[in-house]
Order: sequence, then C-alpha cells, then structure tokens
Amino acid sequence: MIRKLILILAMCFWLMPNLYAQNTLPEYLQIARKNSPLIKDFKNQSIANKAEAERLKALLNKPKLDLSANYLLAPVYNTDKNQLELNPKSAVNYYGYDLGNTNGGAYQALLTLTKPLFNSKVSETVANQSLVTAQVNDNAAILSAHDLEKLITDQYILCLQDRKQADYAREILKLLAQQTNIVKKFVEHSLLKSSDLTLLNIEYEGTTGLLATYEANYRRDFLDLNILAGLKDTTVHVLDSLTISLKPDVFSSAYLDKYRLDSLSLVATQKAFETKYKPQINFFTNTGLNANYIPTIPNRFGLSAGLSLTWNILDGNQKYLNRNKTSALLNSVTGYRENFQTQNTLRKTKILAEISAYENRITIIRGQLNDYNSLLKAYTTQIIQGELSIIDFINVLKNKSATERDYLLLQTNRNLLINSYNYWNW
Repeated sequence: MIRKLILILAMCFWLMPNLYAQNTLPEYLQIARKNSPLIKDFKNQSIANKAEAERLKALLNKPKLDLSANYLLAPVYNTDKNQLELNPKSAVNYYGYDLGNTNGGAYQALLTLTKPLFNSKVSETVANQSLVTAQVNDNAAILSAHDLEKLITDQYILCLQDRKQADYAREILKLLAQQTNIVKKFVEHSLLKSSDLTLLNIEYEGTTGLLATYEANYRRDFLDLNILAGLKDTTVHVLDSLTISLKPDVFSSAYLDKYRLDSLSLVATQKAFETKYKPQINFFTNTGLNANYIPTIPNRFGLSAGLSLTWNILDGNQKYLNRNKTSALLNSVTGYRENFQTQNTLRKTKILAEISAYENRITIIRGQLNDYNSLLKAYTTQIIQGELSIIDFINVLKNKSATERDYLLLQTNRNLLINSYNYWNW
C-alpha cells in the first residue's frame, strides 16, 4: 500500500509541470522553446554533424582492420584421364575454364590492416566542414527560437487586448446596470419616461453582445497562443499583464552571425574539396591463407605488406573552377549582409518613429478619456437631479466606449511595434 502511494505521488510530481497552467509570457516562451520541433531538429542536426566530423577523422586517420574470405571452385573435365577433376593441378586437354585464369580454384582467408599516413591535416580540414555545418545548425536553432519569441509575444499581446476589451465591456455593463436601477425608480415615480429605461436596456443588451464577442476573441487568440507554444491544454484562463519596453541598441547584431557562418561554410567546403588534390599514402598489410590448390593449403599461410599512393594530377582544372564558384558565392553572402545592415538600420528608425507617433496619440486619448470620465460623473448627478436626458448620457457613453477601443488598439499596436523593434534590434 505504501509503495503504491509513493508511486502515485511520484507520478503527480512528474505530471505537475505539464498540468501547471502558464500565465506569464516567460513561461510561454520557455515551454514554446522546449516544444518546438524545428529547434529540436536543428539541434539534432548539429549533433549529427559533430558525430560525422568524428567519423571522418576516424576514417582518414585510424587504422582499419578487415577480414575477407573467398572460395572459388573451377572444376574441369580432363580428356586425357577421362575424369572430372574438382581441383586440377595441371591438365593439357580438358573442358572447363582456362587454368591460366582460374588456377583451378582459390582459397583465401586474409586479415588486412590499412593505415592512412600523413593524413592529420587532411582529416582536420574535412572534419571541419561538418563542424562548421554544426555551427550553422546551432545558429539556425537560435534564430528559430528568436522568431518563436516574437510570434509568442505578438500573440500574447493580442490576447491581452481581447481581455482588456472584455474587462472594459464589463465595466460599462456595471455602469449601465447602476443607471438602470436609478432610472427604474424615477420611472416608477413618473419622474422619467419609460422610453428612457428602454434606451438603457437596449444599450445594455448591445454591450452584452460586445462582451460575448470579446470573450470569443480571447478564447480564439488564447488557443492560438497555446498552439504556437505546443501546449495541449484547452482550458482558458486569465493571462498576467505585460510591460514591454524598448531594448538598448545593440552594437553588433546577432543576425550577422548567419552571414559569417555562411561564409565560413563556403570556405570550409572549398578546403574540403581541395583535399583530394593532396597525395594520399596508405600503409597496408595482410596475413592469412592464400592458395589455389587444396593439397598445398598447409604451406600457403603467409603475410604481405606495402604502400599505396593516390595523387590527383590533372582533372580539367576543376580546383580553380571550384574556387571561382566559391568566390562568387562569397560575394553574394557579402551582398546579402550589407543589404541587411542597411535595411535593418532604416527599419529600426522607421519603427521608432511609429512608436513615437503612437505614444503622442495615446497621451492625447488618455486626456480625452479623463475628460469623459469626469463628464460621466457629472451626468450621473444631473440624471438623478432630473437635469439631463438619458439620450445625452448614452451618447457620451458611446463616445467614451469608442475612444476606449481606440485607446486599447493604440496600446496594442504600440506594444506590437516595440516587440518588432526588439526583434530586429538583436
């Protein structure tokens, strides 16, 4: 019983991180990076390329030991003896394969050792190509995580906009409910018309419909946020507020690492290509059985050793043609890098200007909302005193609602622009 209880508790602790609801942006970013199949793929490719580098070093440096065995049976029909000979030693008149080619058979069982010589620089050059590719994949994983961070943050901001719109609709409903109770009492005492109460009810129903729309939008955007983060949870809950600010300008953009690694990859590929023009010297030795006649097998155990040389002397000037190709590709990478630097500088300047414009408009609308709040308080008093019609109150309330929606939209767009600036200012 105790063992079962301990097992259940252990399972609960293991499942707790998966069941825990994410409420903050950092939590979403952490789980999104963990669940991203693209990031996992880039990391796995990096691991695979590092393993390939080690394999190439072993291939080009380490000795190789092989075991080979062959058995060849070439029988002939000896017409001089009028008999079939399975392992002919010699025959003059016969039917069968030419003994000069087959020797009547072959019996081999050889253990062969091959060791590349003077190959350390070549192996380092070839392996470096895979290591550079691993760095490219590592950088791609970082870029993918950065892209994912922007997507998650943008979606989080949209969710907050939906939530704020829904919260504001609830405030309006609360205010309308208060006014409805007041007006209902005045109508009962014939101090206000029943049409005034009807107008308030119509406005209440319209705002209730808006609230349902905002809540539906929040659910939709919230589930989209979970999809981006790779979460299975479909329970909608309230997200924490977010304060987003501009990051300090960077001196060296991390985006430039991509172009640096692309150039490094091209150079490494060219160097690996040119290794085939280096002389390749191998030492080899073998020992074992090598015979072609069964009766002499006991005397045919021995060994041999030697050196082999491979050197590419002429291949139609491919080395220099490939250098020209690599040089052209390097020029393209340089062009892309310079173009990115120019565009990114202009892009960040443009975004900052837009943010400044949004902040000015936000300041203006904030002042308008303060005036509307003061006006609504005054109108509430005037309604109680019978000095103001319900129509005027509703018109002001509608104007305030429209201004509040504009205010929330401006805040959302400003935060999206800040996130965009931080994305490029990296």
